[in-house]
Amino acid sequence: MSTAKVLVVGAGGGGGLDTSGGGGGGGFNYQATRTIANSSYSITVGTGGAGTTGGNSIFDVGGTTITGNGGGRGSDYNVDNAATGGCGGGGGGNAMSGKSGSQGGDGGDGSGGGGAAGGGGGGGASQNGSNGISGSYGGDGGDGTANSITGSSVTYAGGGAGGHRNNDTIPQGGTGGGGNGGYSSDNYGKDGTDALGGGGGGDGGGAGPRSSGGDGIVIVAYTTTEFSHTGGDSTGTNGSETWVSFTSSGTLTLGSPSSLKSINGLAKASIKSRNGLAIGSIKSINGLS
Repeated sequence: MSTAKVLVVGAGGGGGLDTSGGGGGGGFNYQATRTIANSSYSITVGTGGAGTTGGNSIFDVGGTTITGNGGGRGSDYNVDNAATGGCGGGGGGNAMSGKSGSQGGDGGDGSGGGGAAGGGGGGGASQNGSNGISGSYGGDGGDGTANSITGSSVTYAGGGAGGHRNNDTIPQGGTGGGGNGGYSSDNYGKDGTDALGGGGGGDGGGAGPRSSGGDGIVIVAYTTTEFSHTGGDSTGTNGSETWVSFTSSGTLTLGSPSSLKSINGLAKASIKSRNGLAIGSIKSINGLS
C-alpha cells in the first residue's frame, strides 16, 4: 500500500472597512500518510476573499476529501460581521468581536470607539489574532504554521492585522502571508499573499476598497520510485520523494513510474535528444519506457 504526504491550505479571508478587523488565514490541514494509488485526483485551490471569507481548498481522494477551510472575513467598524473560518476573522473597531477558527487561531476583538478604535487581528494557523488597543493600535495578525513538504520550510496561513487611524505605527500581519493593517498615513489594509493563504489586513479608515485574502495551495509528495505524475503548477524532488504543487485548481494523475532512469550514465531528464530525435518523442529504448 502506497502513501503520500498531503498539505492543503485554504484561502485567506479579506479585511474589513473603516478601522476594521483583519481577515483570518486559510485553514491548515497536513496529513503525513494518506493512501494513494494509480488514479486521478481532483484538486480545488481556494480563491482569496475580497472583503469576504476565503474559498476552501480540497484534495479529493476517491470521494473522501482533505479540506483546508477558507479564512473568515474581518468585520467593519461598528458592524458585527466578522466570520468564522479556517482561522477566524478579527473584530472591527468599537468593540466588535473576533470569530473562531476551525483549523487555526481565533480572530482578536476590536477596541475603542471613534478615532480611538483599533481593529482586531485575524487568526493564524498557529496563533490567535491580537486584540486592538484603544487609542493606539490595530491588533497584529496571528502567525501561521511552517511546513517542509517540499524540503524547504515555508510558513502558511498567517492572519491579517487589524486597522487603526491613531498614528503611523503599522499593524503587522502574521508570518505566513498575513497582510498589514491600515494606519493614519495609509488607510488601506494590504492583501494577503497568494499560495500561502494569508489573511488580508483591515482598513484604518475611509470607504475602502477592502483587502483580499491570499489564494490557497495544495501540495502532494509521493515516493518517486512508486509513481509518475501529470498535472500541477510546479514540481520538484526532496530526497526519495517527488512533490507536486497546485496554486490553481486542476487534476493530479498518478501512474506507473518510468523504468528508464539514465542513458549511457546520464540522467534521462538531462538529455534533450538521442540520434537526432527529441527525447520526449521516444517511447522506449531497448524495450524500456
